[in-house]
Amino acid sequence: MAKRLDPRWFPNFTDKAVIDKHMGELDVHGVSRREFLALASYGAIASVTAAALGMPAVAAADAGGRIAHLVMTQRLEYCVNADAGAQQAAKALDMRLTSLDGQLNSERQLNQFEEELAAGVKGVMLHAPGGGSIRRIAQLANKNKVYLDNTWGTLPWFTPFDAGDYYTMYAVPEEFSAERGVTEEVCKAVMAKYGGGSIVGVTGVPGNSTDLIRSRGRDDALKRYPKVKLVGELPGNWNREDSQKAMDALIARYPKIVGVIAQNDDVADGCMAALRAAGMGPGKDVFLCGADGTTRGAEAIKDGALLATSANVPAYMGGLLATRLYDVIHGWRPRASERMMNWRSVTMTRVNVDAYLRRYVKNGGVEPFDYRKMSKVVHPKDWDPQAELFPMDIDLEWGGIPKPQGWTYPAPYLRARESGEAKAVREEYAAHYKIKFFGPSPMKKG
Repeated sequence: MAKRLDPRWFPNFTDKAVIDKHMGELDVHGVSRREFLALASYGAIASVTAAALGMPAVAAADAGGRIAHLVMTQRLEYCVNADAGAQQAAKALDMRLTSLDGQLNSERQLNQFEEELAAGVKGVMLHAPGGGSIRRIAQLANKNKVYLDNTWGTLPWFTPFDAGDYYTMYAVPEEFSAERGVTEEVCKAVMAKYGGGSIVGVTGVPGNSTDLIRSRGRDDALKRYPKVKLVGELPGNWNREDSQKAMDALIARYPKIVGVIAQNDDVADGCMAALRAAGMGPGKDVFLCGADGTTRGAEAIKDGALLATSANVPAYMGGLLATRLYDVIHGWRPRASERMMNWRSVTMTRVNVDAYLRRYVKNGGVEPFDYRKMSKVVHPKDWDPQAELFPMDIDLEWGGIPKPQGWTYPAPYLRARESGEAKAVREEYAAHYKIKFFGPSPMKKG
């Protein structure tokens, strides 16, 4: 007698509440009800069919692979913009991407990673608030043969080579020179209008590796402007609300400030709100810079309130990490020099902000990158990083941060430097870089 599928085995997916219940339990972000319903129905049918035929349980396969994005927090515009880039890249490469809010909590992200392992994910992109969980996450990734790439907050001097082959990449913008560049813009404006003066800093999360290198870049720039004095700083924890409170406190202590170094654009947004409340005009009485190149940051530059930001383009981070996962899942293997990489930020001011707005903000829904062309699997000969991407110098990245006792340079990293591989990789990526970061979108017709 033929075995039949029994519809009583299925959840009632005609009921909106049933769909929402399942989506909530899975902590799904970035998936519509229609997409969830299609995937759930396909998976259920496949599993029931297998059972009816006496076969082991099967999972619904997708062509590109299932990956997850562990987002530092969805409170920050940068993170939202970066996740949008990851979602666009995943869609272009036929991958399914689940985005999960880490709420600035490393332990929560570790739990999310373990849940994604259990769910059968093939790759995970991590954007952590700090280095609290990266070692354990990397160990679990290698043990379970799940690819991991990581950006921003990490454990200084802990490299992908220390964890194994499945920690495929750590990538961040080169922040030392980027922060130095935007700080110089503030210093030049302060000198031109006031001939010098007192400035303050509002930083990110204390101890965060990116925050530390940005402070070093800021301080390096200030050495060239002895008449511009950094008189105080407080942490803004990368978000608008905490930064506004920090700026309020700094204004109370230093009421005659003429400049603010805000260490990301969300921080700058909070600082500008505090200055306005105190009757001090951002861009008129007080000059500010930010970092990252968010939508609000670019708009504030256009409006004249923000002087400069280091535009590393959040969507690029999401696209780069998602594309790397696609490539390694599909058999491509990076050289040592491709496992720790930087990309170059652009100092954005009123001179070039219009180009940024046209491509990344007011773009009529045109995606800013050709994500498929980022892939070395899809485009093995004419791949294009679409930004200046190059091997990381870890002494520049983490210089000034004490090394752990007994730490030595990873052998693959040293070999790549000494053999000329790192230089060759830098030149190769430069040769493939055709679609310019601040040029028109490659997806724009005509």
